[in-house]
Amino acid sequence: MTEQNHIHPDADSYDPGASSLAGQVDPAVMAELLSIRSSIDNIDATLVYLLAERFKATQKVGFLKATHKLPAGDPGRETAQIARLRRLAAEAHLDPAFAEKFLNFIIGEVIRHHEAIAEDHEAALAADTQAADSARARAAGQVPGTAGPAVSATA
Repeated sequence: MTEQNHIHPDADSYDPGASSLAGQVDPAVMAELLSIRSSIDNIDATLVYLLAERFKATQKVGFLKATHKLPAGDPGRETAQIARLRRLAAEAHLDPAFAEKFLNFIIGEVIRHHEAIAEDHEAALAADTQAADSARARAAGQVPGTAGPAVSATA
């Protein structure tokens, strides 16, 4: 594998013909290599968009779980999905162990997102409860955080 470039080029600066092999390889071989790489680039772009759609859907699941106080992870679902994707990978001539590692990475990210959504949901509920308690206390003439009615400083 080549060393990763830590500069993230934007779409306008991406050069699909960039290669350290340019000038060292027969031009016909280089043209074929670039053609194949073009397909790889299209597949990579599709994967990014598919993952974005998948995470949009899992965010909805996260909000539903948070609203109903369900756990972030679902080991039964995860086990079934891993078995299913291992089977699909084998049918597609993809290494099932790789497919499992990839899915486990995605599952880990989804669970992390679900936990963050649940924490945010709980914090919002706590803030709403605190605001409601303060409003009730003001309506009853009490200073929030005290046991009795508000006392005027001029009394």
